[in-house]
Amino acid sequence: TEATKVTPSVGAEQEYFLVDRQKYLQRKDLIFAGRTLFGAPAPKGQEMDDHYFGTIRERVGAYMKDINIELWKLGVSAKTQHNEAAPAQHELAPIYETANIAADHNQLVMETMKKVAGRHGLTCLLHEKPFAGVNGSGKHDNWSLCTDNGVNMLEPGDTPNENIQFLLVLACIMRAVDKHADLLRQSAANVGNDHRLGGNEAPPAIISIFLGEQLEDVVKQLVETGQATHLTEGGKLETGVSTLPDFEKDATDRNRTSPFAFTGNKFEFRSVGASDSIGSPNTTLNAIVAEAFCEAADILEAAEDFEQAVHDLIKKYMTEHQRIIFNGNGYSQEWVEEAARRGLPNISSMVGTIETLTTEKSIALFEKFHIFTKAELEARKEVLYDTFSKTINIEALTMIDMTRKQILPAVVKYTKSLADTVIAVRDAGADATVQTELLKEVSEKLAETKAALNRLEEAEAVAKTMKCPKDLAFFYNDTVKVAMEALRAPVDKLEMLVAKEIWPMPSYGDLLFEV
Repeated sequence: TEATKVTPSVGAEQEYFLVDRQKYLQRKDLIFAGRTLFGAPAPKGQEMDDHYFGTIRERVGAYMKDINIELWKLGVSAKTQHNEAAPAQHELAPIYETANIAADHNQLVMETMKKVAGRHGLTCLLHEKPFAGVNGSGKHDNWSLCTDNGVNMLEPGDTPNENIQFLLVLACIMRAVDKHADLLRQSAANVGNDHRLGGNEAPPAIISIFLGEQLEDVVKQLVETGQATHLTEGGKLETGVSTLPDFEKDATDRNRTSPFAFTGNKFEFRSVGASDSIGSPNTTLNAIVAEAFCEAADILEAAEDFEQAVHDLIKKYMTEHQRIIFNGNGYSQEWVEEAARRGLPNISSMVGTIETLTTEKSIALFEKFHIFTKAELEARKEVLYDTFSKTINIEALTMIDMTRKQILPAVVKYTKSLADTVIAVRDAGADATVQTELLKEVSEKLAETKAALNRLEEAEAVAKTMKCPKDLAFFYNDTVKVAMEALRAPVDKLEMLVAKEIWPMPSYGDLLFEV
């Protein structure tokens, strides 16, 4: 080969929400936490599938045009933009570039999105789950490897079963992802992503590789016989209309339930959160693949028969690590059970991933390539625990503040209005059954809200006495977050009962459909 260098190439698709700025300023949860901590579902969500790739609203289109101009001025090659699945959700995709530059440019993209939104009377939300009940926002990290003479090492060609270089690279990636699945999961973990991963809208917390039917069949042949002698064709997509041609069907197809999917000539790491830097995921991905390449190179360079050694190594790696391949529905309970049988890690929360940074395996990996020392990994671990605790603490205090200062006073005001109405109707000699039932229902939910508020405040008081960063983070995850959900439930019910003119903040319908 004439190549002397291999560089990772990355393109990060950035998802985001846009809301009207005046409505945003009326939501303390959006201001302090970046997501809604309360909110009953709007009558309509994304169930009609009419927002994804739909017509872009004029105001949003003007914002997107402005974004492109600003990014081009900064040297960021913004390429496409479109509506995403949820109402008020959108996406920007850049032209792919070397990983280091792509990471810097994605930081500029996020910063510019927020800055430009204000000019249009909008606010850009990058939180992974700003609204419950509709899709959250991710950042699909499209990753490939390119040589300095322009060859994409993840290009399978017309006959991937005969492309030895591609098969060796694929085998090494399978080994890397299987060996370090826990670390790769950690690289995409943050507080907001806990609300998104595994939620039937984003990849599960279980790391697996999707290859598509064609490549999975190639791997199966190599594992079973040591040779891949035939190739599954993509087939045709029949339109059923005589005046229209049939279309060639992509042999790799798509699987949006997979966290790490092969998509033609690249892998798409879909677990990354919208607000996160892509630095950590790509550092980890590059490191684990470099380790696998290094191990393969040591074996092949010492081989007497290079050609035979390559074939043997491909078969060995694919056989040992075929458990990491899964082409099915990642959202299903069956996959959770199957992954457990395969021994794949299923780490559902950010706090559960943090310890993977300082395992012997992880320390050896990062020190081998002079990325992080053990001390630096220990420091990062402490920072992550601290960040998690502080983030949940801010959310909990925001809920307490909103409940005490906005929600309880509004509901008390409404109950007084109902009580006055009941008295007036009875004095007029009419039947006040409906008004009385409504008053009782609101009063019951008000009492539930106050009790849940008390429990959250008690949990916060306990948290303030804890000193160990790890214990504190797990307490916030296992106890405080549960208390927060328990407070949200009756408040969201109250929102559906209290008159709109009395409810103290914009609803989901206002935020998502009035942009």
